[in-house]
Amino acid sequence: MRDIIFDTETTGLESKQDRIIEIGGVELINNFPSGKTIHIFINPGDRKVHPDALAVHGITDEFLKDKPSFAEVAQQIVDFFEGARWIAHNANFDMGFINAEFERIGLPPVPTDQVVDTLAMARRKHPMGPNSLDALCRRYGIDNTHRTKHGALLDSELLAEVYIEMNGGRQAALGLVGSDQVVEVAETEETVVITDHVRPRALANRLTAQDLEQHASMIASMKGKAIWLKYGQE
Repeated sequence: MRDIIFDTETTGLESKQDRIIEIGGVELINNFPSGKTIHIFINPGDRKVHPDALAVHGITDEFLKDKPSFAEVAQQIVDFFEGARWIAHNANFDMGFINAEFERIGLPPVPTDQVVDTLAMARRKHPMGPNSLDALCRRYGIDNTHRTKHGALLDSELLAEVYIEMNGGRQAALGLVGSDQVVEVAETEETVVITDHVRPRALANRLTAQDLEQHASMIASMKGKAIWLKYGQE
């Protein structure tokens, strides 16, 4: 499964009028970063950066003067996302801008079934919130102290870590299915290959006679309420 965790920075909040000025993305293969990223600054033409937006991301009109237009980098963006799901925090905002930019140059919109909103995921998983990116980093113990301003690539990298944790962490991504199987993970610059091998023989029982005796004693002390009884004695 191939996903692109991405983020955009814009000149303002109105997708039909404002423009994308930065896009960053991180590729995940089966919930593991592959090492491939995209990061582009974009000249918004005659649209100026709103002061409120400037306070958030710090990207100035002067900085963007020599950057390419969206039309010039659109194919690079399309190629990077080809065949992947588009995953963003508050995806409606980012996709509104992406699809508005695509419409301006005659490209079709991204189908909604290819888009995943991590904010919606977080709200289902943590209904009491808060569910901002910073709050989720704190919840999952992800270091975001270097995030003094919003940045498309930095935010994508942090969101990728959050997304992996919301899906059970790296251990869940291994797809472990039983003690008779081994999962090997090989990472390269281009991709992550996960290979599932069947063990030639099952692992030996590592419980001692004393372990079994103590376990039986504990079950007996619970007077029929032990959940193990539901599945039978070992």
